[in-house]
Amino acid sequence: MLKVKNLHASVEGKEILRGINFEVKPGEVHAIMGPNGSGKSTLASVLAGNEKFTVTEGEVEFEGKNLLDLSIEDRARMGLFLGFQYPVEIPGVTMANFMKIAVNEQRKFRGEEPLTAAEYLKMMREKAQIVELDTKLTSRAVNEGFSGGEKKKNEIFQMAMLDPKLAILDETDSGLDIDALRIVATGVTKLHTAENATVVITHYQRLLDYIVPDYVHVLYKGRIIYTGDRTLALKLEKEGYDWLINDSNE
Repeated sequence: MLKVKNLHASVEGKEILRGINFEVKPGEVHAIMGPNGSGKSTLASVLAGNEKFTVTEGEVEFEGKNLLDLSIEDRARMGLFLGFQYPVEIPGVTMANFMKIAVNEQRKFRGEEPLTAAEYLKMMREKAQIVELDTKLTSRAVNEGFSGGEKKKNEIFQMAMLDPKLAILDETDSGLDIDALRIVATGVTKLHTAENATVVITHYQRLLDYIVPDYVHVLYKGRIIYTGDRTLALKLEKEGYDWLINDSNE
């Protein structure tokens, strides 16, 4: 589904990613962990197409196509979803209208007819239940006045509506209390199937109690320096990153 080979990227002339290599197959869950400043959010932004970053070397293939040649819009239409660490507010645009446009644009890209008003409302109610999102929030402007937990629930609600092939979740657990974390993470798990895949970027093992990864990658100074299974996250929680960083510097 996703193949990343020797990916280098910079911002304002400063190299952040220095040779990323990994592959994500359908049905898999990958967790990316690492110290602050390692390049985790940069990797997510580059894959999503953020024009702030410049790819200087490497290849990224998504569903058999060169991802780096695609616009942000076409990446999304093909089924790539990015959940933001800090979801933005969009004043004046209701959540219901925002998602209706997004869903029907995706359907248009696939050659499908747009949803009727009744079909869309039914879909919206069903998907809102997955993350226990108060349906009253869908009539409000996107994320405007939402609490931190509501914003993160809203991100996963959008994910549920768009049904992406690959979801990249950038520190979705950031700022969440235990109950909100459980709801958001359980929603992600419910949406996972054998046909889609998830990449979770996180600092904390606690998220991985709910979203169980097949692979855990440690990112340090723009490179993946170690890959293991879910037990790696537990070890990192107890021992930190020093043992890995020291090994990588030897």
